[in-house]
Amino acid sequence: MKLPRSRWRLSDLSAANSPVLPLSFLPAGRRAVVKEVVGGFGFRRRLAEMGLVKGAVVRVIRNDRGPLIIALGEARLALGFGMAQKVIVQELG
Repeated sequence: MKLPRSRWRLSDLSAANSPVLPLSFLPAGRRAVVKEVVGGFGFRRRLAEMGLVKGAVVRVIRNDRGPLIIALGEARLALGFGMAQKVIVQELG
C-alpha cells in the first residue's frame, strides 16, 4: 500500500473555518472529520488499514481514563492517548 507523505503545518490551523485539533482533545459525543494523520509510514498504514484516513468521519464514544474509543462507521476502535494525539481532526457542528 502506498501512502502519501504526511506534512501537517501549524499554518493549516488558520485555513479552516473551525480549528483543527488532536482527536484526543474531543469530549465524548462529538463528531469530527480526520484532516491529517501525523506519524511514520508504519503508523499511518496501520490506521489506514483500520479505516482511519483523511476525510473519515468519527464520533468519540469515550474519552476519559484508558484508551479513547471512537465510532468509525459501524466499527468501534480503541486508540491509546499517544495515537489519538497524532490524529488531527476538525470538529463537525
